[in-house]
Amino acid sequence: MSTGLAARPRRPRAARPSSGRLTPLWTLILRLAPPSWSDYVLRHWSGRRLVAAVPYLWLVLFFVVPFLIVFKISFSEVRIAMPPYAPLIEWAGAQAVEVKLNLANYAFLLTDDLYFSSYIYSIKVAAVSALCCLLIGYPMAYAMARSAPTWRSVYVLLVILPFWTSFLLRVYAWIGLLKNNGVINNVLMAAGIIDEPITMMNTSFAVYVGIVYSYLPFMILPLYANLEKHDPTLLEAAADLGAGPVTRFLRITLPLSMPGVIAGSLLVFIPAVGEFVIPSLLGPTDQLMIGRVLWDEFFANRDWPVASSVAIFMLLLLVVPIMIFQRFQNRELAARK
Repeated sequence: MSTGLAARPRRPRAARPSSGRLTPLWTLILRLAPPSWSDYVLRHWSGRRLVAAVPYLWLVLFFVVPFLIVFKISFSEVRIAMPPYAPLIEWAGAQAVEVKLNLANYAFLLTDDLYFSSYIYSIKVAAVSALCCLLIGYPMAYAMARSAPTWRSVYVLLVILPFWTSFLLRVYAWIGLLKNNGVINNVLMAAGIIDEPITMMNTSFAVYVGIVYSYLPFMILPLYANLEKHDPTLLEAAADLGAGPVTRFLRITLPLSMPGVIAGSLLVFIPAVGEFVIPSLLGPTDQLMIGRVLWDEFFANRDWPVASSVAIFMLLLLVVPIMIFQRFQNRELAARK
């Protein structure tokens, strides 16, 4: 029976390339060949694993690889050349390899008092600055956490507001405040409190002021994040049992806030040990922090092996607080779960 519709002519299929005798061989190669990278990634790597691999890749590229390069240079000998250090491995003959492992750079750090005093001064400045930031930042973070929820975001914005300006400009602003003819001395002399300008620039006091001012938000923010999560019913129950404000703070608030205290202290202490800009602009010239020593060795003396040894030794000193910080971070993450 005719449907009245004309049959649509079929398009001729394209002729397949004839592989001839190579067809069995090509099939065997496809079976034995390893899967392509895209198939392998889709089969063995989920999206979650790929996202989790990004920070590890970042850590390898920008920490592990530079660390290994600096570690290698620390065992080299200094040379007046480009690069200014000798290679560790050299060809000594037709089939011989000579490894030159120089340990004199690390021994030199132990014999020169400059490096020892710089390490001690850096640790002292960082520890005192962290303590000052804690004494100033804890009441501020406590007040922020106990304020009305509508004002908390405003207070957080005010804490991070200094980050909107250049770090170098903020340090230069302190020069205008602390120098002999600066704002502070002029105000004190105009008020009749002092007769002569107080020397504040190029002293350790100026270094403490600059570091505390610059790193105070690193103390306030983790403390505020910790104090905000406290359950207020604990304080109410303690008050019902007769505990006063001081007892409630010492027995409940302070112990619960210890992870925030340790996290904030380490966030201030660790970068303050290697601080370079603030001691260079505000600090004394006869007492150097280890960051300034590193800069002098790298760029003034061009002794890259000794500078690398100083950097490795400083990193080893910071491993302990970094491990403590990581431990408390893991504990806090476990408590959240």
